[in-house]
Amino acid sequence: MIVKKMPILQGFPDFETVKKLSNSVSFDCGNAPVFYDIETTGLSRYSTFLYLIGAVMQENNKWFLHQWMAEKEDEEPEILCEFFNFLTSASSTIQYNGRRFDQPYLEARYKKHNLPSPFGNLPVLDLYQELKPCKDLLKLERMKQPDLEEFLGLDSRLHCDGGQCIRLYKSYIKNPKAEPEQTILGHNQEDLLGLGSIFSMLGYRVLMEGNYQPLKAETDEDRMILSFRLPAPVPKPVSKKGTDFYITVRDQEGALLVTSTDQKIRQYYRDYKAYDYIPGEDTAMPRQLSQYMDKSLRIPATPETCYTWFPCSEAFLNNPEKQAQYLKSTLPCLLSF
Repeated sequence: MIVKKMPILQGFPDFETVKKLSNSVSFDCGNAPVFYDIETTGLSRYSTFLYLIGAVMQENNKWFLHQWMAEKEDEEPEILCEFFNFLTSASSTIQYNGRRFDQPYLEARYKKHNLPSPFGNLPVLDLYQELKPCKDLLKLERMKQPDLEEFLGLDSRLHCDGGQCIRLYKSYIKNPKAEPEQTILGHNQEDLLGLGSIFSMLGYRVLMEGNYQPLKAETDEDRMILSFRLPAPVPKPVSKKGTDFYITVRDQEGALLVTSTDQKIRQYYRDYKAYDYIPGEDTAMPRQLSQYMDKSLRIPATPETCYTWFPCSEAFLNNPEKQAQYLKSTLPCLLSF
């Protein structure tokens, strides 16, 4: 088995950033979070095997990258034992698509070798699941890790992809050579460094959560402009345009522009399944009230029709508390259209 450990000198978020962004999505990473990524000979956790685990953990206020690589198939149990011991001091794990692949795969391999699982009740933060709701906002066709790295403008990968690594590894175990070994380890290292980079994209998830601090509200003819501050920055500016709104966000500040009608604006609600839309009144109504109306006058609300109108008055423009309530209710809805 090949064992490596090296300090990460750049390209990984500092611990305070990791803790702050984790907390912003209601996840307590604790004081010893572990980022990890695995390399396997295929997708099936029953007919293939694990040949490499890479992990990043903090030590003396510095991030260190650890790797355990099997030089032959029968070293898989040894790698699993090493990782079990490694996770004994972990407070949480962070992966990309780890809930659906990495952790279930590892748990199946631990079970196959009659080894105890290291996970237990260890909290898991899956960046794929957290960032998936941001797909449309980020205008991404796919949500694989390299797609997110490309979105961030990262083009520093030098090694082959995962599929090529499998073929290279199978060739390597038949005829061990230094060059394939470095390529395989290098691919895993790039995956882990990429994991650290896309961690900053949790700022987009925070953007969709509704915790905004209003900064300024003003009207301009038939529109309202409301600027706000986020609890965490986004790594790259984003914008979204609809028929009657425009949203732009840069760093830790954003602005929402909405069209008004007769000096009124729409307030949207996320729990649209609890509402009916009343076409004759162009408004939504909670079903606990609309159930008493004739069925011909109401239809189930959709995300786009679940709104009510309210006056964009001076009382609203001068009241940050009301603006915060409006943003918390409406902005996540607009971002999800």
